[in-house]
Amino acid sequence: MTTDLSTLTNAADKCDEMAGEFKKLEADYKRDVSNISLGLSWQGLAASAASSRFKVTLSEYQAAQKEAKAIASLLRDAYQQFTELRGKLKAVHDDAIKAGMKVSEQGVVEFDFDKMDEGSRTAYHHDRDYQDSVRTAVGEWNQAIKAAVQDINDADDGVKIALEAAVIDGDATDGTWNGFNRHAKSDVEEYEADHAAAIAMEINNGNKVSAADMAELQRTFRDNADDTKFTQTFLNGLGAQNTLKFTNRLNDLAYFDDKDHKKDYLGLQKGLATTLATATKDPDSTFYKDFRADLKKAGVQQFDLDAAGDKIAVGIGHGQQARGYQSLVTLMQHGDGYSGQFLKDMADDIRHAEDKGQGGDPDIWDLSGDFSGSKDGWFANDPLDGVLGIMAEDPKTATSYLDPGADSKNDNLEYLLKERDWDLVNTTKDQAKVEGIGPDTFDKDVRAGFGAVLESAATGYVPGSDHELGGHSIAQARVMHDTINVLNSSGQAEKLPENLTQPMANLMTDYTPDLHQILGLDNNTYNTSDKAWTDEDGQTHMSVPKDQLVKLMRGVADDPEAFGQVYRAEKQYSLDTFAGMPDSTTNDTTKARIQEASAAMGAYDGVRGDIAFDKRFKDTQWTNDFNNAVTSAPGAALNFVPDKYGVTGDIGNRILGFASYEATKDRIAEINAAATEENYKTFTSGQKVVDGMVTSWAESNGHDKESDFAKVLVGDGQLKHKQGRDEALLALRTDM
Repeated sequence: MTTDLSTLTNAADKCDEMAGEFKKLEADYKRDVSNISLGLSWQGLAASAASSRFKVTLSEYQAAQKEAKAIASLLRDAYQQFTELRGKLKAVHDDAIKAGMKVSEQGVVEFDFDKMDEGSRTAYHHDRDYQDSVRTAVGEWNQAIKAAVQDINDADDGVKIALEAAVIDGDATDGTWNGFNRHAKSDVEEYEADHAAAIAMEINNGNKVSAADMAELQRTFRDNADDTKFTQTFLNGLGAQNTLKFTNRLNDLAYFDDKDHKKDYLGLQKGLATTLATATKDPDSTFYKDFRADLKKAGVQQFDLDAAGDKIAVGIGHGQQARGYQSLVTLMQHGDGYSGQFLKDMADDIRHAEDKGQGGDPDIWDLSGDFSGSKDGWFANDPLDGVLGIMAEDPKTATSYLDPGADSKNDNLEYLLKERDWDLVNTTKDQAKVEGIGPDTFDKDVRAGFGAVLESAATGYVPGSDHELGGHSIAQARVMHDTINVLNSSGQAEKLPENLTQPMANLMTDYTPDLHQILGLDNNTYNTSDKAWTDEDGQTHMSVPKDQLVKLMRGVADDPEAFGQVYRAEKQYSLDTFAGMPDSTTNDTTKARIQEASAAMGAYDGVRGDIAFDKRFKDTQWTNDFNNAVTSAPGAALNFVPDKYGVTGDIGNRILGFASYEATKDRIAEINAAATEENYKTFTSGQKVVDGMVTSWAESNGHDKESDFAKVLVGDGQLKHKQGRDEALLALRTDM
C-alpha cells in the first residue's frame, strides 16, 4: 500500500534512454567499423571473417535496443496493473471501514466495537443472531481483502516471469550465446501465456510437472481470466489439437491417474475453460476465425481418453477414443460466460459433423457404454446436447438458435425434434457365437441439454429461475408454436421423446395464458390462428389447433406429477381471470371467463379419462401422484404477466380459497370406475373445481354460496365443460 510505484515508470524512462544510446552506438559502429569490411579497400579472408563478426556485433546493438524498449514497456505495463489493483484494494479497505470494520496493516479485518454506542454494544452481547451476522460480515471482508491482495500477488508473479524471460537470448542462430534478446516482447501477458503453454505441453507429453509449476499454471489462469491478449496467445501457442489433448490429459489425471489431486486438475479445467471463453469473445477477430477453423479439423479427430478407452474392460469398445468435440464440450462445461456467437458456431459445427443432410456421419459420436449419472456424466459423449445445455444459460442466444424465424428458414428446432439420431450408445449382441454390433440406444441423460435449451429459448429465462409466466417475445412464441407443431407432425406428441416430458410441462406452464384460450374454445382469434403473432396492443400470443395441444397434454400426462403441475397452473390462471370479473350474472365478460375455465378443465378431464383406459395405469398410483402435484404448492405461488384476456396483475384481489372444492376423492373414484365409454364420458371433477372457484368468487363479492346469484353462475359453465372434455377425448380416442 505504501510502495512508490512511480519508480517503475522512472526505470522505464531510463530503459528508453538506454535504447536511444544503443541506437547512437549502432550508428557509430556501423559507420566506423562494420562498413569497413564492406568497402573495396579491404578484401580477402580476413575481411570476410571480420565482416561476419561485425554483423553479429551490429545485430547485438539492434537487439539491445529491442530488449531495452521491451523492458520499458513491461515496466509500464506493471505500473498500470499495480496501480489499478492497488486502487481496488484500497476501495475494499475503505468499504470495510464504512461497514464498521477496522483493518490492520497486515490486512486482518475485525469488527470495530469502538464505533458502537453503549446501547448497540449491549444489544450485541445479548443477541446471538447479531453476533453471528457480525462474524459472517468479518469473514466476508477478510476474504475480500485477501482476494484483492492475491490479485496483486498474481500480477507481481506475472511481471517477474516476463522480466526474466525478456532478457534471455533464445535464438541460437544469431551468432551469440546469452546475448541480447532481439525477440523480446512488450506485453506481460504474452510471456505468461508462453510460460503457461510450455507447462501445458509438459503435461501433454506425460512428463512429471512440479507442484510449483502446477501452482504457477493455476495462478496464470486466475490472473489472466479476463485478458484477451493472454488467452488468445496461450491457445495460439497450443493450437486446437494440443488444447484438446491438454483437457483430456487433465481428465485422465483427475479421474484415473492421480485422483488424490482431482480438485487441482479440475481447477485447471475451469481456468482453461475461462481462457477459452475470453479468447473467443470477438467472433470477428482473426484469432477466432483461425481457431474455429482449427477446431473444425480437430473436433472430428480421435484422441486418447481413459474415460472412453477404459469404459469397456474387455471386448468391443475397449480402447475406443473420444472425438475432439466431445472433449471440447466436456471442457466447456467447466466454464461460463461464452459469447452467444461462439455457442451457436460450436453447435453449428458439431451438427455439420453429424448431420447426414449436411454430409456428416450420424454415428460419429457413438461409443460403447453409458456416460450418464454422477460417475460418468461429466464426459460430454453427446457434444451437441452438451453445448445446448451450456447455451440454456444464455436465453437470448438459445432463442436465436432455435427460433425458426418469420420465414421458417432456420431448421435447428426441427432437426433436433424430428431428424437427429439421439442413439449414441453402441450395443453388442451375440450372433452365432460371434460378437457383433447391435442397434444403438441412448444414455439415461439423453436430451438433457436440449430440454433445457428448449425451455430457455421459448420462455426467455434460465430453466429453474423464478419469473412471471407469460409475456413472451414473438421469437420465443415461435419456438413454442413450432415445438408443438413438429411434435405432432412427427407423431411424438402423445408419446414424448425420452426426457422431454418435464421440459414440455414447464413450457406449458409458462404458456398457460395461451393454452387457456386455446382450450377455452370461444376465442375466435385463437380458434382461427395456427401461429405466433403480436396484436395491436403489442402483446404476443401463440395458438395451435386444440387437438394438437390435447395430444401434447396426453404426452405430458405419462408423468402424473408433470401433468399435475400444468393442471395447477391452469387452475391458478383461471382463478386469476375471475379476480377481474364484473359482479354480475349477465355480464358477457363474467360468463365468458367462467365458460373458458370450464372448457379448459373439461379438456383436462378428457385427458384423465384417456389415462383410465391406458393399460399402464391399472391402479390409483397415477391419480395419487397427480393429486399430490396439484395440491402440494400454494395456489398463490404462480404469478402471470398481465394480459388482455383476463389477468390484471392485481394479485391482491385473488381468491386464495380457490380450493374450496377438494376433488381428490372424486378423481380417484373416477379413475377406479370400469373402463367403459359411459364412465370416461362422465369425468366431471374438473367442472366441480370451477364451480368451487365460482362460489368462492361470489362469496368474495358478498354473495351467499347458496344464493340464486351463485347458482346462476355455477350453471354457466356446465355445457362448456362437457364440450371441452368430449373434444379432448375425440382427439385422443379413435373408438368414439
